[in-house]
Parts: sequence; structure tokens; C-alpha cells
Amino acid sequence: MKLLIILVVSLLMISNVIHAQDLPHYMTEEESRIWENYSPPFITSEFTTPPPTPVRTMAEWEEVQGIIITWTSYTSILRQIVDYAQDEGVVYIVCTDSNTVRTYLTSGGVPLVNLKFILTSFNSVWCRDYGPWAVYSGVADSLKLIDWVYNRPRPLDDNVSVGFSNFVNTPLYQSTVSPNNLTATGGNFMVDGHGTGFSSKLILNENSGKTEAQINSIMSQFMGISRYIKMDNLPYDQIHHIDMHMKLIDEETLLVGEYPSGVADGPQIEANLQYILNNFLTCFGRQYKVVRIPMPPNTSGQYPPTANYYTYTNSVFVNKTIIVPIYGLSKDTTALRIYREALPGYRVVGINCNGMISALGAIHCITKEIGVQEPVFISHAKLLNTSNTVSPYEVKAFVKSKSGVAGVSLYWRTDTTQAYSQIAMTLSQDTFRASIPPQASGADVCYYVSATSVSGKTINKPLTAPSGYLKFHVNNPVINLSLKIAPEGLYNVNTGYLERRDTVTVYLRDASAPYMLRDSAIGVIDSATMTCQLNFIHAQTGKYYIVLNHFQSLETWSKAGGDSLRANGLMQTYDFTSSVSQAYGNNLKLKGTKSCLISGDVNQDGIVDGSDLLEIDNDLFNYLSGRYLKTDLNGDGYADAGDMLIADNNAGAESLVP
Repeated sequence: MKLLIILVVSLLMISNVIHAQDLPHYMTEEESRIWENYSPPFITSEFTTPPPTPVRTMAEWEEVQGIIITWTSYTSILRQIVDYAQDEGVVYIVCTDSNTVRTYLTSGGVPLVNLKFILTSFNSVWCRDYGPWAVYSGVADSLKLIDWVYNRPRPLDDNVSVGFSNFVNTPLYQSTVSPNNLTATGGNFMVDGHGTGFSSKLILNENSGKTEAQINSIMSQFMGISRYIKMDNLPYDQIHHIDMHMKLIDEETLLVGEYPSGVADGPQIEANLQYILNNFLTCFGRQYKVVRIPMPPNTSGQYPPTANYYTYTNSVFVNKTIIVPIYGLSKDTTALRIYREALPGYRVVGINCNGMISALGAIHCITKEIGVQEPVFISHAKLLNTSNTVSPYEVKAFVKSKSGVAGVSLYWRTDTTQAYSQIAMTLSQDTFRASIPPQASGADVCYYVSATSVSGKTINKPLTAPSGYLKFHVNNPVINLSLKIAPEGLYNVNTGYLERRDTVTVYLRDASAPYMLRDSAIGVIDSATMTCQLNFIHAQTGKYYIVLNHFQSLETWSKAGGDSLRANGLMQTYDFTSSVSQAYGNNLKLKGTKSCLISGDVNQDGIVDGSDLLEIDNDLFNYLSGRYLKTDLNGDGYADAGDMLIADNNAGAESLVP
């Protein structure tokens, strides 16, 4: 019976090749009915076991030989992609008739350069989801391709990776055979090029026969993923692909879509973002930088679920160009500006995707990048803003190439109208090093790293250098402050720890009326030490109130009279947990031996009252759960009676200010 179902499905999908434009990004009702009993009839590649040596999955911003597209639906959009992408590399066009494609491109004024045609069958346009992934043996050795089981009953799509692998003569490793079979989709996976992967929990839902540990193991063996971050699914994103609202644009920067407060998937996006920021550091051990970009409404001002899922994060890197979806909406120019500011040196171009977004996909969904055969890999933790005006700024870079590294140079300047100064970097303990001379306060230092392989290939970091560059600012001396903070609901008296790491916003206000706001910073409270380190770059030496704003607690000011803080770059400390007198008006609550922020002000109106209890009760009634749910005061992942009790015990408590 199962074989009969497979045969019927295969014949159905083959017939759909002619009508591939009818297949949306989401699973159709007909596909949903057959999915439970569906087994993809793979044209098996040579390898169904993991690569024999450890691999590294490349990041999107690394050098590519080109991109793959499938020529079927939305051909006017595909034509524009070809036009922009062919300037940067090869465009591999999966199609059934190359002459038809050539004619259509020529009729639109697109030159027929850097094009390669792969004549094979397919079901749909969504090659991001079913196309191959580029990985490298070791760090930057031989190129290999990886293929998963596609999460749609579209057997011809599922075999495009085999056809592409044969066309480019590159080995394909398929995680399609038990015990390594993994159902996954490319739009729900992003990677930093250093072993960290991101997905929604769709990856768990669609592999329910496997434990999370088993899924992690497959991703480690086939993709080199050593840390796999999974976020809660969004309620209104029907396909649960993270590329519809989030994108890594470098190793330490997240581009994240932003809705107006409380709208559509906004609350869950914010919760997922806080989950990342409070629990994970970048591959270089630092906080992620977040760049926000609007999630636009339609022309009538409507958002999902009553409007299309418009998104600007569904873009694709093609070497020094990034192609961004636009929609003829008022926010288009804002989105393109945000990309240009975040990615200096890139050619940022927009393609109107209004005609396809109703199918729940855009540019990223219909393209797939393929890495070069011989990469020059540069790993560098970019220099951050500093108040150091005395010591040199050391630049370190880990560089690997299959043929070996012939030389690495550092280029820097403080005046963008002048030429770069070049410094040869020296190898020490597997890392190339050089130093930029110290600069005066106020200087902006622009720099990049350039590496040349023994085979003669030169690559820069960032890839767009010298027109693009990395930059840090030499600040005036800053106030460095280490705070010790314990939100009451999260503090566990038995363990002496917080139930989770958490974010806090800290303000510095003048110690005398009218208590002007002078600076602010956001930090993460460590769950074990309860400490949070912050840098205030605007405030000068003076006397300040330290004001804490935690999203579940009453706003809390430091003790009466404020404290003297010096902008000398040295770390200063303040412990809110040592005594209730550390807060203005003794506005802390003793729990065990720790003085804690008073929990329960979930609506942040300055008082714990019935409105807060009502919010908790509503979330309890609706069985809401998840990390960083604002009504989950005790950090157990649920809005429940324990949270009601905390807020009820604190009813009537108010923020106290001078």
C-alpha cells in the first residue's frame, strides 16, 4: 500500500512540473493529506553517511562561486535576480528548457553571461529549502555538498541536489537514510560559519521520531554544527522559517524584524530575541549586536494574520551584492537604508516581490548560494569602540586556505579621503597579528584584513574591502560599571542562583533635581554571579542615581543621594543585593539573604496592582508558556499560580523616586 502511495504521489508531482507555479511555499491541503505516509523516492547519491572528516558550513557572507535558482514561478523576479547576481558569480539555473530561459532573459535586456543551465525535473521554485548546502572539510579545505530530506512531498525537488552535485562534480552527502535521516528546510537554518546554527523548533516538530540530542548529532556530523540554537515557532508565520523575520549579517550581528508593540508575531519575535541575547554569546564570546528592521504592513495598514507576511529580512548575499525584497511600500526606502548602513561597501539592491509574498516567500527563499572551490577563510573578532588612547590596538586574524597562506596584511586609516596604511601581520600561535597605533579621543578607525593564499588568491575581511571596512570609535573615557542584581521572582534561595540569565536596562540620572537622564546601557545579568557589566560612553565623571528597569519588576533607583562615578575606564561596582538600603526608599525585598528587585509590575506602570494580576491570570487561563514570557515571574517557563502568588504578595508596592 505504501509503495502504491509513493507511486501515486510521484506521478502527481511529476505532472505538477508543468504547473509548478501552483505550488506555494507552504504545504497545500492535498500535500498535507499525503505527507504522513510519504517516503521520498531518492535518487541516492554515493554518500549517505556523514563526511569522513569534520566539516564547517560556510556563512552566507563568505565568497561564493554563485547561486542556484529554479526557473519556474515568478520569472520576472528571477530575471532581476539573474541580472544582479551574474555580476558577482555564476548563476546556476535549474530548468527544463534553457532556450526558453535565454529568450526570456534577452527580451528583458539581461545579458547571457555567467549562466549555467542544469536540465533536470523539479516541482517548485523554492530551492532555498531543497537545494544543497556548501561545507568544507576542516575549515577551508575541499568543498562538499550536504542534502537533507525536504519537508514537502515534492520528490523532484528533493532530487535537485543530486542533479546539481553531478553537474558541478562535487561530492554530495545526504542525511536521508536511517539513522541519519533528517527532515529540514533551508529557510529555517542560518549559520555563522563558526559552528553555530539557528532554527525554529520546526526542526524538532518535523523530526518527532528523534530526540533533540540525535538531531544535534546529525547536524554536527553532516554540517559541523557544535551549537544549535532553536527558537519557539511564531504563531502567524505559517511555515515557521526564521529567514522570514531574522538574518545573520555577520558573525556577531542579527538583523531582526520589528513589528509595532504587541502586533502580529512581534511579541514572540521579541521573546526569541531575548532568549538568544540572555543565553548565548557570539562565536567570539561577546554579546550579539542587534539591528532592527521594520516588518511592514500592507497599504491598508494591516498586519498578519489579516495581511501578507511582508518581510525585509528575506534577502540574499551574492559576494559584494545583497539583494533585498521590497514591495512598493513606504517602508522600502527605510529598509534599504538600514542594509546600507549595516553593511558598508555592499551594493544593496531591491526587487519588488509583492507578486509572490502571498505564497509566503521572497528572494532568500528562491536562491541558494554555493561556496567557492578554494576559499580563503578569515576569522576575525572585529575591534570594538574603546576609550584607550595610549596603547596600540591589536588586530588578530585566524586564516586558512587549502593551498596554504602566503601572507596577511592589515590596512587602516582614520581619514576616509586618504589612502590606507599597510602593516604586514605576523604569525604567532596559529594567529596572524598586527597593531594599529593608538589614536586620540574622537577618532574613527577604519580597517580591514587582507589574506593571500599560496595559490595566489586574495580575499579581504570584510569581503567588500577596501570600499567596505570595519570601524571602531575612540571614545572619551567611559564609565564602566559592574552591578549585582537579583529579580525577586527569579532568585532561587535553595541554589543561590537566578533561574535564568536576564536583560536589564540601566539609566544614569543626575543625583540632584531635576534628575536629568545622562546615559543608558543594556546588560545581561549572569544567572550564577548575578552580576551585569555595562559601559556608559556619554556620561562624564559626576554623581548619579543608578536606575534599574527590568521588564517584570518595579523600576528601582540606587540609594538616596546617588553615587560618585568616574569616567576613567576602570570598573566600578554597586551591589543592589547586599542590603535593602542600597535602593532609594529601601525599595527592595529581602529574599533569603539577598535584597531583590520587587517582581510583579508586568505592565510597567510603576505599581503592582490588579491590572498586573489580570495579565498573569489571562496568560494562565490561556496556558501560555515560553522563555521570557513577561507574566512568568519565577522563570519556570509558564504563567501559573506561582507567578500569581508573587504578584499578589507584592500588591500595592510602587516604584519610589526622589
